[in-house]
Amino acid sequence: MPKDDRTRTTTRWVRIFIPALLVLLWVIGGSIGGPYFGKVSEVSTNDQSSFLPQSADATQVNEMLPEFTGGDTIPAVVVIAGDDALTEEQITALTAISADIAEIDGVSGDVSPPVISDDGEAAQIFVPVATDGEIREIVEEIAATLTAELPEGLEGWVTGPAGFTADLVSGFLGIDGLLLITALLAVFVILIIVYRSPLLPVLVLMTSLFALCVALLTVWWLAKAGIVVLNGQVQGILFILVIGAATDYALLYVARFKEAVADGATKWNSVTRAWRGAFEPILASGGTVIAGLLCLLLSDLATNRALGPIASIGIVFAMLSALTFLPALLALVGKAAFWPFVPKHPATPLPDDLTQPVTGFWAKQARLVARHPRRVWIITTLVLVAACVGVFQLKADGVPASDLVLGASEARDGQAVLAEHFPGGSGSPVYVIVADDQLVDAVGVLEESDGVESVAVISDDSPTGQASVAIEDGEPVFTAPGPPGGEAPEPTIVDGDVLLVGTLTDTADSVAAEDTVRDLRASLDEELGSGAALVGGVTATDIDTNDTSIRDRTLIIPVILLVILGILMLLLRSIVAPILLIVSTVISFGAALGVSALVFNHVFHFPGADPAVPLYGFVFLVALGVDYNIFLMSRVREEALVHGTRRGILRGLVSTGGVITSAGLVLAATFAALGVIPILFLAQIAFIVAFGVLLDTFIVRSLLVPALAYDIGPAIWWPSKLWRRGPERTDAAPAVAEPSTEGDAATDAAADPAMTRADYRRTLEE
Repeated sequence: MPKDDRTRTTTRWVRIFIPALLVLLWVIGGSIGGPYFGKVSEVSTNDQSSFLPQSADATQVNEMLPEFTGGDTIPAVVVIAGDDALTEEQITALTAISADIAEIDGVSGDVSPPVISDDGEAAQIFVPVATDGEIREIVEEIAATLTAELPEGLEGWVTGPAGFTADLVSGFLGIDGLLLITALLAVFVILIIVYRSPLLPVLVLMTSLFALCVALLTVWWLAKAGIVVLNGQVQGILFILVIGAATDYALLYVARFKEAVADGATKWNSVTRAWRGAFEPILASGGTVIAGLLCLLLSDLATNRALGPIASIGIVFAMLSALTFLPALLALVGKAAFWPFVPKHPATPLPDDLTQPVTGFWAKQARLVARHPRRVWIITTLVLVAACVGVFQLKADGVPASDLVLGASEARDGQAVLAEHFPGGSGSPVYVIVADDQLVDAVGVLEESDGVESVAVISDDSPTGQASVAIEDGEPVFTAPGPPGGEAPEPTIVDGDVLLVGTLTDTADSVAAEDTVRDLRASLDEELGSGAALVGGVTATDIDTNDTSIRDRTLIIPVILLVILGILMLLLRSIVAPILLIVSTVISFGAALGVSALVFNHVFHFPGADPAVPLYGFVFLVALGVDYNIFLMSRVREEALVHGTRRGILRGLVSTGGVITSAGLVLAATFAALGVIPILFLAQIAFIVAFGVLLDTFIVRSLLVPALAYDIGPAIWWPSKLWRRGPERTDAAPAVAEPSTEGDAATDAAADPAMTRADYRRTLEE
């Protein structure tokens, strides 16, 4: 065999072997990672206190509780009520139920006997549930015991911290199934409409799904090793972010691949030409998102710090999949991926004379921008700024735990019944840890508070684990249930400290309860000295979480803006363009948040929002919105090098309009899928990001940015070399169509009227 023939044969086998090997590696990784979708619960937690900073009082109290109570537990409150006062027979039956609940696997510690309300119509049973068990399953078993054993005429509910945690866990159950199916189905339908091909959407979805499988495999082991904290909220965002980002990157690659196929390039040359065109925008886009996400490491909340690296891992695999797995698939499939509408001719170039009618949506859009640039960007800016006014109606200062789950909630219903018959804070007390010699002063502060119904102290001598405490003649007096004349219990002392338990008058997640806890902290500091008493419990945890979250968003949002601004400056070699792009993105975010606030308040009637909602919305909208800036402006710069700035803006708009619109629809659809999970936080993020992405895609990227850049002209590139060329100058050589026998490289060059002589020669060499 001649040497040239052997070389061609070897090259042909290499071009088959390398793509096949890449596909095989991804399939192996996806096959290993796929089963981990069903194992996420093994390494995830939904305990809010585990996400607090170590310095928070609530965190320190939570860590010390097991030393006083003898186990790491979370309280469940069983409340039983009827239409009339409870009879002796019913109370006896409830005592038997209390004993049966104590036998349930996962119930740790002493279950209290029924505590009858003052009106005699309700009873409550305190059940300590082990936090190292499956809280949802334990709560469900307690509820099943009530259903089976309650006397006729009585109804029971399981509420308290354990009940609300079980509701949250149940709400997140659809992440592995319903969320993924909804997101993938939405993406598939959009891709079918965009490409009108049965095969290409499957290849793109495989790119996203395999990226997610490998990312989940990596995150699972990091969570298993305790390196990151994983919960249902972070898990859901990871799934959506990887699917959306990987699909967006795949769309960008496919757009370049389609251009090459339409120009008549061979399969391999189409793959490599598309890779060269997509590599820098994908790398820059992914790098920008990662940089924005890693700014979350500045957060004091563990859940925010976890989202940064976890989501960044997802973006890394989304980029790798779009730049390796998808090109490998297309190298094997070739232009058949577009069947039955295989592109055979290059896209019609933008005509030189835009004063005449043009065909095609994006050509008409470019014509509008070219004819009325200043009018377009001023009108769109005014509309966006007007929408920003709604931000002042956003109530993002926290929501009660009872409102975190949308739809039906047994814990919420039980809390309402509990508040009718008992002090609102029953089952979710405020904990105060003080030195033993300061107990009297601390009890005095608690007794003087109008928001505290009663005060007790943890005592191993008491059958219920608690002893009531009162101050008489300056001395503490302890009493506990039991026969009269018995020995008075003593408080449990751990390292010289005692644990006081205050029952709040108001429900633990109410604003009144938060005011009470804040006042208690101030009064204890004043009476005992700063830091002498640690105040914890459910209400304190909510306070510390909200305060920390507000601090985080105040710090992190400006940092993200500066980081992304720096990346854009490096990418575009300009100062003016990145500043304008950042400003446009911020205005777009403000408009999305303003409209969302109005919708939340007046359409969905949400009770408010978590303080982290604006931060998360900002991270995703700004980081992902900059993606589209990069897609657009990197192509504009590429075109401007040959055709001049204003002409390059129009050509870039026409070239990227379709892919950016498709990517925006896909990303909006994937984030909207979060709405199927009945968790308030995720529903709000779903709407903010989905609406914001659509606003960014159809208004900012299609009208505002091109019109503003066109109006400014070459000064947009200041102070780069492109600006210094002068008004609309270009160094491009005339279009070249030299004869050649080099195959597709020559065909590609000759078919592209924008190709310079240097580009032509470089293509031949490659």
